[in-house]
Amino acid sequence: MPMLDQSFVARSLEEVRFWSRIMKEHSLFLRLGFRCEDTQLINEANHFYAIFEAIENKSNAFTIGTDPTVIKRFNEEVHTAVSYIWAFKRKVLGLILTCQLPGANNFPLLVDHVSREANYFRNRLSELNTGRLEPLPDAIIDENVFFLRIMADHAKFISHLLDPSERQLVEQANNFSQEFDTLLFQAKDLESMRPQSQTVPLLDQFLDQNRVSVKSLRDFKKTARELIEACRIKSIIHPLLADHVFREAEHFLVIIDMFENSLTGNPSH
Repeated sequence: MPMLDQSFVARSLEEVRFWSRIMKEHSLFLRLGFRCEDTQLINEANHFYAIFEAIENKSNAFTIGTDPTVIKRFNEEVHTAVSYIWAFKRKVLGLILTCQLPGANNFPLLVDHVSREANYFRNRLSELNTGRLEPLPDAIIDENVFFLRIMADHAKFISHLLDPSERQLVEQANNFSQEFDTLLFQAKDLESMRPQSQTVPLLDQFLDQNRVSVKSLRDFKKTARELIEACRIKSIIHPLLADHVFREAEHFLVIIDMFENSLTGNPSH
């Protein structure tokens, strides 16, 4: 069933504004990880940075009152750009895994991670434009499986980009990595037990449990961001990367709260 026009415009702009900024920043992070001699890859990354900056600016110029047909066309343009950056990310992953970029500083898991996010964004745009959004019980499980893995990855990246001498922070990051790996396995179990697992009490408990852990990780990321910005800890984490992972945790919390509200009719806890 197609979404109401105003809802379609609002949700489209929300997704594009959030994810186009994320894609723009991915371009920067990949570029920072390339070697000086990787000029073609650096130029490609700069090209994608400019493309997604333009998309971000364009999305901010639209309003809730913009004609839905204009937004639908815009979503198609963005979908094309996201498909191209996804292909670029997979190409880079292939180069790293075949040892063609020795000495470069992008972890293979990080490149896979950013390509998974591009694929997620691309799928969201297709769902919005076709009006085919998943039924709530499926969306709750699928979105949590996706974002729990993203959060687990973030903890691993933080652990590996902190200086090894920051022993306490490294240990905290590793603990979050294990916690989110466990939550991800729980989510995958719920996924394989569906549709029988999709009762309101089970899904409600699932959201509650995930919210508690995501809030803790969000607070850890916020502290790390502040320490990095003030140059109080030793790391090779770019301040923008610290802010980037914080924003993604905040985004996940908004999604959890939205699901909670739709599932129970109650605002989040």
